[in-house]
Amino acid sequence: MTPHTYPCPLSAGGSVDEYALGFDRGRKERLLVIPALFDEANRMRRFTVEVMRRLDGAGIDCFLPDLPGCNESPQDLALLEPEDWATAMHAAARHFGASKVLAIRGGGLILPPAISGWHYAPVKGANLLKTMLRARVLAAREAGVTESIDGLAAEGLELGLDLAGYPLSGEMLRQLQGLAPAPRAGITVIAHELVGGSPLWLRAEPDEDPIQADALAAVIAMGALA
Repeated sequence: MTPHTYPCPLSAGGSVDEYALGFDRGRKERLLVIPALFDEANRMRRFTVEVMRRLDGAGIDCFLPDLPGCNESPQDLALLEPEDWATAMHAAARHFGASKVLAIRGGGLILPPAISGWHYAPVKGANLLKTMLRARVLAAREAGVTESIDGLAAEGLELGLDLAGYPLSGEMLRQLQGLAPAPRAGITVIAHELVGGSPLWLRAEPDEDPIQADALAAVIAMGALA
């Protein structure tokens, strides 16, 4: 596994280098891995890398790009929208010569066009937001502050909102609220039940599960190398 970069287009023109993790041995099958979004990405990052490690062992190159505004990105997340993420993933797919894509959870909301692959455990943007809103309300309650999901949602649409440490603009919130996975030719949905075990995105802390990583990697490898 080695660090890489990819040129991410900027809305004002030009581009900026964004970070990516990769297993690159110049092989025919090259998989772009779109991470889960927001706090789910933190909980599932080790799992995601372990799936990539297994796919590398199966003969598949893999690339996990940072989303603009997240992780090592120099961009300001508060100025970004889902369309910026989708544009970045399209650029990453071209740059790495991806032959297939694996989107994890909310990563399926920003799939690049015209590329086949898999979407693991799809989720609606509205459900992601509701989970983060609920977590903020509970944290505020523990701190003796009263907040409500409806009140926060209304405030966020007008002024933007910090959720789980992510500064999200009102436009980001509006667009996410309306995004949902849609059936697409060439994209196979992998339900979590096929992988088994308790969902990692629901655990309180970042975690991993070798059995789940084995199972998901096996599904991808069998499809990619068939």
